[in-house]
Amino acid sequence: MTTQITRRKRSLNGVLLLDKDTGMSSNSALQRARFLYGAAKAGHTGVLDPLATGLLPVCFGEATKFAQYLLDADKAYTATLRLGEATTTGDAEGEKIASGTTDISLAQVKESIADFCGQISQTPPMFSAIKHQGKPLYEYARAGITIERKSRQVTIYQINVVEFQSPKLVLQVRCSKGTYIRTLAEDIARQMGTVAHLTALRRTATAGFQIEQTHSLAAISSVDERIRDNWLLPCDVLVQHLPAVTLPDQDVLQLQHGISVQAKEKYDILHPLRIYAANGQFIGLVQYQAVANSLKVLRLMSTATA
Repeated sequence: MTTQITRRKRSLNGVLLLDKDTGMSSNSALQRARFLYGAAKAGHTGVLDPLATGLLPVCFGEATKFAQYLLDADKAYTATLRLGEATTTGDAEGEKIASGTTDISLAQVKESIADFCGQISQTPPMFSAIKHQGKPLYEYARAGITIERKSRQVTIYQINVVEFQSPKLVLQVRCSKGTYIRTLAEDIARQMGTVAHLTALRRTATAGFQIEQTHSLAAISSVDERIRDNWLLPCDVLVQHLPAVTLPDQDVLQLQHGISVQAKEKYDILHPLRIYAANGQFIGLVQYQAVANSLKVLRLMSTATA
């Protein structure tokens, strides 16, 4: 039985691991999740194309302060390619623009994907959200305008063949931030002497989160508020990769008033530190200042919720 959803705005804090449906923009999925939870404030940690499905961390309330720290996280995808057909967009939403051979062996596939493991150079596709003079590239592409794009370095940690029965090829990819899987698919096909486009893309992991931890919009809408709220993870899951420091209450209070505190030891200046109170409560992030040997506030939980 579907539970009636309240429309009130709740002061809700936490992270929802959403399994985004295909055909929805990331913002549409975010707004739907926000409505289902009745959250006053929400944001996500990086977009998925409408065609793509899978893991999309959604932040509510205070968690939005720490969303940026997930943008640099590595990702994992399951990508389904259609060999022998190229499209305008590099995926199934575009129009067919070229044909190529599908007479490709598994040995050729494995040989080609091996060439793309490690650090590679990619040119972002025109159908992307990268801005040029304030407008996303896909707006220029839809108008038939091509903008010169600078190539960028990304890292492909691993590519595995999940399924292959030409023209269908399913790959599992682990990669760094900023990797365009559509471009990777096109480049791999080119290496095999053909063309290709994505017919499906599913994000299966990011920043240590796994697809098995996610909840769909359908599942969220079918349960009551208590169960939905229990699916939320605490705000500090977004920064678990950062080192943690526990401080005495007087130092916590000083930080919450925006005043730096003396560091009890030396820390790495390259990474922020997670700060916790003596009772285990997450306080926020600070930056170690080596010259002053102090801890300076970066982002803190609101004192109303901390």
